[in-house]
Amino acid sequence: MQGIPIQHKLGGFYFFYYAIVGTFMPFWNLYLEDQGFNYQEIGVLSSIAIITRFFAPFIWGWIADKSGKRMLLVRIATWMECCIWLLIFIIPNSFQAIALLMLIFSFFQNAILAQFEGVTLFWLGEKRTMLYGKVRKWGSIGFIAGVFCIGAVLEIISISWLPVLLLCIASLAFLWSFSIKEPSSAPASQKQLEPLWPILKRPIVACFFIIEFILLFSHAPFYSFYSNYLHQIGYSTGQIGLLWSVGVIAEIIMFAFAQLFLTRFSWRTLVCACLLLTGLRWLLVGLYPEVFTIQFIAQTIHAFSFGLFHMIAMRIIFMNFSVGQQGRGQALYSTMWGLGVASGSMLAGHYWDILSGPSIFMLAGTSTLIGLFFIAGLPKKILS
Repeated sequence: MQGIPIQHKLGGFYFFYYAIVGTFMPFWNLYLEDQGFNYQEIGVLSSIAIITRFFAPFIWGWIADKSGKRMLLVRIATWMECCIWLLIFIIPNSFQAIALLMLIFSFFQNAILAQFEGVTLFWLGEKRTMLYGKVRKWGSIGFIAGVFCIGAVLEIISISWLPVLLLCIASLAFLWSFSIKEPSSAPASQKQLEPLWPILKRPIVACFFIIEFILLFSHAPFYSFYSNYLHQIGYSTGQIGLLWSVGVIAEIIMFAFAQLFLTRFSWRTLVCACLLLTGLRWLLVGLYPEVFTIQFIAQTIHAFSFGLFHMIAMRIIFMNFSVGQQGRGQALYSTMWGLGVASGSMLAGHYWDILSGPSIFMLAGTSTLIGLFFIAGLPKKILS
């Protein structure tokens, strides 16, 4: 693989990593339902799968900034993922056992993306503005490949085979990780880490992370129950996979053309648009669950609810956190993601049968409006 350009190697790892996500996210809760778990148990298990983002990213970010061995951490974490999917067949399928496995899985899963984002940005260097979207889109392609392929396979075989499929993809990600070396531009081990508090006090950073929490809180019913929601109505796994992939295709298009937005509008304007469009997305999901066309349209808004918002996040982190703080800066981004989705998943799971799925999605849609109170902290001027 020595002749392969580094951006292709980076893109390859994003592909395999997000193929795992594309296999896990749409179908894992269907697997749990097949194993006999009820909605409240699924909500708790979904939140456990995310809850380690409260603390794991900071542990991994601290280790990465302290040791400078980001790719080593990525390899260790990917290997542990393989072990988890193997253990599914050894440990009894009880609630306690699955909860423990999800806790371990998510602890190591959180080591991968935050640190690999840092590796990518260090490798791309001065070309990151031009190349990041082109590299990152391979993650979206991997997600689509996972959703489509696994959705089609699960039309043929039982969903009880899902852990086997996850084990195969995780093994490919682990092997591919050896093609990527530690970036030479990244700082080596640091005896004394730079403090984060002065950065976190900046209005742009504080307001952005609060908005991220609110935005991801609204995403919780989608990430935890969207597949079950559609499955109850009568959608097939193929149709569910197609709708998930529509969102990621929209995300890929946004990664390709985000510069058109970033060079014409301020971050304040763009984040405001992300909040309002995300709210509209969940309202459509809740109001018209049986109408495939409207679900399709709602999924295209993922270009803004994740794609554009993520591009802005990467710029805020790289512009505000120093080279020696990047591991912890990326970790904070992951932590707020976890806080938002985990807290929202637990609430959605608790109230799902009480209020109904459509009501939960409509409440999620209105919750995004809270984020508008914090956009004043973002810059008015254009910062591409």
